[in-house]
Amino acid sequence: MCYILNHMVQYHRADFDASFAALSDATRRGVLEQLGRTNASITDLAAKFHMTLTGMKKHVGILEQAGLVTTQKVGRVRTCKLGPRRLEEEAAWIERYRQLWGVRFDELDKVVEELKRREKVDGRKKSG
Repeated sequence: MCYILNHMVQYHRADFDASFAALSDATRRGVLEQLGRTNASITDLAAKFHMTLTGMKKHVGILEQAGLVTTQKVGRVRTCKLGPRRLEEEAAWIERYRQLWGVRFDELDKVVEELKRREKVDGRKKSG
């Protein structure tokens, strides 16, 4: 058996995994929301989210690894801003599944409506 490894698929999958892992935490989503409004230091973010500096550094590190945040150190202050990743591919992936589930739910609605119609007709036959 011969296996062919597509490095782009592997790289793409790693990006997805990193993005979804980063977004799986409410604090990290909050950090992204905050940075969408204005850049902030890690100290400011830690204070805003009532966390230790060490805890916030870990969250920012995960966001940075996913490309969602970039940091720049000037003197003793590390400033965070939104990174280059715009989550377009992730949004497209989610949209495909939203459409798939939309179609499935539409089909389920049709089945439910048909069952309700039959139940109504059967009820009339029994009472008639």
